[in-house]
Amino acid sequence: QVQLVESGGGLVQSGGSLRLSCAASGSIFSVGGLAWHRQTPGNQRELVAGITRGGSTNYADSVKGRFTISRDNTRNAVYLQMNNLTPEDTAVYSCTAVILGTTYWGQGTQVTVSS
Repeated sequence: QVQLVESGGGLVQSGGSLRLSCAASGSIFSVGGLAWHRQTPGNQRELVAGITRGGSTNYADSVKGRFTISRDNTRNAVYLQMNNLTPEDTAVYSCTAVILGTTYWGQGTQVTVSS
């Protein structure tokens, strides 16, 4: 059984920063791609950023230059540094991990940016 647990969400003012963390635990032999997604009520889920096991990254256009995704393979963890946040970044952020071809999801953490 694999579990993903996110942390680091909260309330921040516009222009502020937050760092999200996600750690995978359980029967893990090798973690492949890791990613962060976000969703707001009534909207589709959006891929925010992804990172391969080798460290290649990709970002949604809306967060390029402001967000940075990173990973620690020794801890089976992925991080999302979010800078210069705006109210449009308000959402539930969830991490995903691909393990042996199966995608696992975390429960999500709320990020709220006030204007």
